[in-house]
Amino acid sequence: MAFANPSRDDIKRILEETSTVAVVGLSDNPERTSYMIAEALQAKGYRIIPVNPNAEEILGEKVYPSLKDIPYPVDIVDVFRRSEFTPPIAEEAVAIGAKTLWLQLGVVSEEAAEIALQGGLNVIMDRCIKVEDSILLPHGKSKS
Repeated sequence: MAFANPSRDDIKRILEETSTVAVVGLSDNPERTSYMIAEALQAKGYRIIPVNPNAEEILGEKVYPSLKDIPYPVDIVDVFRRSEFTPPIAEEAVAIGAKTLWLQLGVVSEEAAEIALQGGLNVIMDRCIKVEDSILLPHGKSKS
């Protein structure tokens, strides 16, 4: 069966229940899309955890070389890597007990989706987390 993203209501719930977003492939270059999106999420109140083996600090946060090096729980693993690199990231997301694997706009991998789904994660592909957050939670997350 072909992959289908969760419903808009489910994506809204996922975002409302999220506090920590590990951003895999987050660049330290402010001109890069990953930086701009992570910065916007940080401004909305999400805790951003940069994952990049080639940097030490991004957006004021300590950078971790891989997901498995993060010492605390992660809600969403947001991926800014080419599609062919996503299956091992999905495996790491499952291994660390993340709740959701989110592949950014233009990133699609049926294999990564299957790994994450089999591991009990929500999977969202080919969608921009910043756009979804802006549409579904325009006034921020509710304090329920």
